[in-house]
Amino acid sequence: MAQYELLLPKMGESVAEATIIKWLKQPGDVIELDDTILEIATDKVDSEVPSPIAGKLIKQLFKEDEVVQVGAVIAIIETDVHAAATPAAASVVETVVPQDQAEAILAEIPGTAQLLSNDKQEEAGTASSDRFYSPLVKNIAAQENIELTELDRITGTGAEGRLTKDDLLNYIQQKAGGTAHQTPTASANTTAAVKASQPAAKAAPAVSVSGGDEIIEMDRMRRLIADHMVMSVQNAPHVTSFVEADVTNMVMWREKVKRNFEKRENEKITFTPIFIEAVTKAIKDFPMINVSVNGTQIIKKRDINIGMAAALPSGNLIVPVIKNADQMNLLGLTKSVNDLAVRARNSKLKPDETQGGTFTLTNVGSFGNVMGTPIINQPQVAILAVGAIKKKPAVLETEYGDVIAIRHMMFLSLSYDHRVVDGSLGGSFVRRVADYLENWDVNREI
Repeated sequence: MAQYELLLPKMGESVAEATIIKWLKQPGDVIELDDTILEIATDKVDSEVPSPIAGKLIKQLFKEDEVVQVGAVIAIIETDVHAAATPAAASVVETVVPQDQAEAILAEIPGTAQLLSNDKQEEAGTASSDRFYSPLVKNIAAQENIELTELDRITGTGAEGRLTKDDLLNYIQQKAGGTAHQTPTASANTTAAVKASQPAAKAAPAVSVSGGDEIIEMDRMRRLIADHMVMSVQNAPHVTSFVEADVTNMVMWREKVKRNFEKRENEKITFTPIFIEAVTKAIKDFPMINVSVNGTQIIKKRDINIGMAAALPSGNLIVPVIKNADQMNLLGLTKSVNDLAVRARNSKLKPDETQGGTFTLTNVGSFGNVMGTPIINQPQVAILAVGAIKKKPAVLETEYGDVIAIRHMMFLSLSYDHRVVDGSLGGSFVRRVADYLENWDVNREI
């Protein structure tokens, strides 16, 4: 019998690690080809890992709730297929992210861009340790002047006590705040720099709990959302601009075409793809809304990738992304929106389908709200909320004078990062989106 090493598969260009949620197969279980062995979570998306080979599971190398790097060996399968067999792992196999990918991951973490170092710094003071350290951990330690003896004393939470990136970054933060053990070799200047990059710690307010209250622990997704929202507000000064749009022509057009469209395409046409089309046109008119911020640098995005916030049955929120939305016609946008929405509700999204967004649209009108002030989905710099469409009396200018008519009206709310988007750009952009919706061609073919 040969032994096969099951690797955590690559799940998208921007996905570097995953959390093991649940093992569906236990040691000793017989596994058929394509049987699901475990469930994993990457960011907000849950996925299944199938077996590429038939055999018997003999060892799990990671426990549930552990974070695993893409490409790491996660299980050993005993098999008769010799051609596919690889040497068995005697213990946990440590597979690290390539250096260039590791640096890219680290650069995305607020306040840690200065931690990247060259190869000489990486090797200094850590090469002789009997304990395993990944290149990413070595980079951080070298830049922070953390000697080998100090590194060895830090408690690791990885497999078999391995020191992870998060362990080291948490240690640096604690040391900057004076709560971790300080060593003579620690750099005072580096400590001050790390401390300055972190928001000031605030004491949590006391919470009163009575006998009739119910305490509910946040699930994994809610914790991720909470952390992401707090980080966004701390990083970006938010400003929101509002525009009221007369979308009567758009509503009348959809009402006219929706039955034939559904009969022909077996798809429903909602307002969402129409909103996305208007947004992509406005982004082309104002490309500096399609940017991100890296320190003092503004990164102007080439692609227009629109994230659409979708509510899940659990009450949580997920943002699947339509890549290159500006290259799709309305039919293509409609099919993409419907497909992503259905798979989001059924937890069938691929990890890479929630990555790479450059602008986000959220429909607060689906909850009956007329407007909202959404929080920016970092690292983007703007997010548009569309409110409920309501019939209202409005003044119309005609060749015979002003008249009052019943019109379909809605509010658009654009929240933007005031570090790089001023009121002129933000206000002009949301006004342009409204213009595209108001000037909808009622005779348009789809």
